[in-house]
Parts: sequence; structure tokens; C-alpha cells
Amino acid sequence: MGTLYYGDNLDILRRYLKDESVDLVYLDPPFNSAQTYNAFFHEKDGTDAASQIKAFEDTWRWNQESEAVYRALTEQAAKVVRSSIPEDGRAVVRPGF
Repeated sequence: MGTLYYGDNLDILRRYLKDESVDLVYLDPPFNSAQTYNAFFHEKDGTDAASQIKAFEDTWRWNQESEAVYRALTEQAAKVVRSSIPEDGRAVVRPGF
């Protein structure tokens, strides 16, 4: 209780948490925004630093193969999330469009 995990949600749910032990799962799946996202850093005083790193790219070519992979990953995520939350738990999915 009171723990915030950082990382791939499916990996965290499988490795560290018991079934039906999570009250809330927030999912923000990739949705092909055609953007590259960066992580920005701040100076010790809180001002923006000039440095940044590429966090991830949300781009792909949409075809039958990518659709099948996306569908399989989504179904896998739904199964893991469902087993992680109790009956009164919640899963929130952020739609990308």
C-alpha cells in the first residue's frame, strides 16, 4: 500500500503484485501520434535545463501485421490487468483519439 511503481505496467503487475491486489490501473497505450517524446530536465533551482533525452517514439506503419501485434498486446494487457484488480477495482484507459 502506498507504493508507486515505475516501468512497464505488465511487467510490474506480473513480477511484484499479487492477483486482485491493485485498486487502480491507469493505461496509456501508444496510439501512433507520429511524435517523438522527450524527457526534459530541470536545474536544482527548478528552472528548465537545456538538456533533454529522447524518451520514446510513438510512430509506426499501420498494416495487417502491426494491427495483429497491437491487438495481441492489448488483449494480453487486458488479461493481466483484469487478474490484478479485485471486483471493486478500476482500470482507466486513456484513448488516443
